[in-house]
Amino acid sequence: MAVQYRLYQNNNSRSGQYQKWYARAVMIDTVDTNALAEQIEANCTVKRADVLAVISELVVVMKQALQDSKRVKLDNFGSFKLGLTTAPSDTAKDFTATQHVKDVHVLFQPQVRIGKDGRRSRTFLDGCKVAELPKNAVEDETDETAGGE
Repeated sequence: MAVQYRLYQNNNSRSGQYQKWYARAVMIDTVDTNALAEQIEANCTVKRADVLAVISELVVVMKQALQDSKRVKLDNFGSFKLGLTTAPSDTAKDFTATQHVKDVHVLFQPQVRIGKDGRRSRTFLDGCKVAELPKNAVEDETDETAGGE
């Protein structure tokens, strides 16, 4: 298994990296809660219905904790916290949440492990490999533009 990618070219003529090639990760499918519950049930003695109940309640209590300005740490998984995007205010006294807070978003940081060799690795990236998306899996960009889209 590998994270698949597709190459794309920087077409921003104002960029210092104009016409250079980069890779973007491509997601080829979505795994939903039910599919995860089925896989968990197959890997242990907990029934799918119990897994679904726990995941559903986890979402509820995480939402409550995050909205109470708490960081949520799931051991061997990572930490979640809320972040803000704000507009500037000329003075601290002039700052108001209704006027200056533009967005609230969730930040996730995967757990970091330090190996015996002192190297750091993130939980979800241990052993991660990358491979180019097979050409027949997704239309080539020239095919997409040739179709008049």
